[in-house]
Amino acid sequence: MEETYFDAIVVGSGPGGSTVAKELAQAGKKVLIAEWGKHHPVKGNVLQAGVSACTPGKSLLFTPDFAAVFRGVVTGGSTMHYYGTAFDPPLEIFAKTGIDLQKEVDEVREELPTQPLDDTLVGPMAKRIMACAKELGYEWQKLPKFIYQEKCKPECWRCTYGCPYEAKWNGRHFVNQALEHQATLIDGAKVERVMVEQGKAVGIRFRKSGRVTHANAPLVIVSAGGIGSPAILKNSGIEGTGKDFFFDPLIAVMGSVPDIKGGKEIPMATGVHMEDEGYLMTDMTVPGTLFRAFNAQVFKLTKLMSHSRTLTIMVKAKDDLGGHISKRGGIKKKVDHKDRARLEKGYERASAILRKAGAQDIYKSWYLAAHPGGTVKIGETVDQNLQTQIENLYVCDCSVIPEAWGLPPTFTLIALGKRLAKHLLSNRAA
Repeated sequence: MEETYFDAIVVGSGPGGSTVAKELAQAGKKVLIAEWGKHHPVKGNVLQAGVSACTPGKSLLFTPDFAAVFRGVVTGGSTMHYYGTAFDPPLEIFAKTGIDLQKEVDEVREELPTQPLDDTLVGPMAKRIMACAKELGYEWQKLPKFIYQEKCKPECWRCTYGCPYEAKWNGRHFVNQALEHQATLIDGAKVERVMVEQGKAVGIRFRKSGRVTHANAPLVIVSAGGIGSPAILKNSGIEGTGKDFFFDPLIAVMGSVPDIKGGKEIPMATGVHMEDEGYLMTDMTVPGTLFRAFNAQVFKLTKLMSHSRTLTIMVKAKDDLGGHISKRGGIKKKVDHKDRARLEKGYERASAILRKAGAQDIYKSWYLAAHPGGTVKIGETVDQNLQTQIENLYVCDCSVIPEAWGLPPTFTLIALGKRLAKHLLSNRAA
């Protein structure tokens, strides 16, 4: 890195961070993006995904009751491995904090695709599940997607691993746009703390290839995610972060059917939000390697080779706030009895749908979790403009969401990123 002084430093390149970086760079600001993961070309294979999403202690963490928590440590963050589902932001949650996101939501719709998939891109497994769910009276529908459908390939199954065709929007798209406007990206950079002088953020300290380096800027935006951001803030002198958070526990409910041959389709193409009962149900046809991992996890070894015949429904619960993130980034929270009760109710409903579809020997995976957030809440650690108690130090990622919501947060974080960028550009600090 030849230059060490920038107008703004963005730590992390997930949906929130990449949005802020892109907006600031397009406005002519000299932006540094510091990303812990690598900026490798996307191949969409299991080896690459294993490094960025399944490295123990880094991108793969476990709760005390052995629920696996995944996060993408790579340029683009977890959007490299998400399923592109574009659920509307919970405007009412933010309205309670005095934040109106409607304008930014409209801007996202103008800029990115948010339509449900065309019928030709909905796979046979998702279609079977949706048809049977509707027969049982569920309002099961196609889900909105951040997908450029004209770029999709027939029978493609690579969403989980990272889309090599650039059909699925991810944070890397915005990072690349920032780079086109002279932003600088440093990958493999683990930010340890924000440097502070006289109560103001003045840069970051990070470690790359074993070497400690500093970069300077009068404006720092931490977007390292629900686990990474509170750790950085604690190291920077801000106490009270990383407690009472959510992590959207989920299970996969599976059952084999004799008259279908699939396994190669876009996951979460269809589903239903059982809001009153506190969970989401969707189809979730995962790649064969992940399917076999789910089965090995619960010792269903006889099912390892039945991937193409197994229908899968994901049940994801809205969990209660609780637990804390340790100083080393460990997750100290269990799937409690209330969460298990919600997931069990979803399991019963999902099982009935699978039985309607002709499935036999229905079973479920062990607990997993996604979207850890609420660790740096609006109204507690950051204000309405996402600024911390340290002047010119902001946070923009899932950690700022003030309440458990239970749905994928990408749309929300892009909107928050746009709103924050507007604030910064109207402020002398930017």
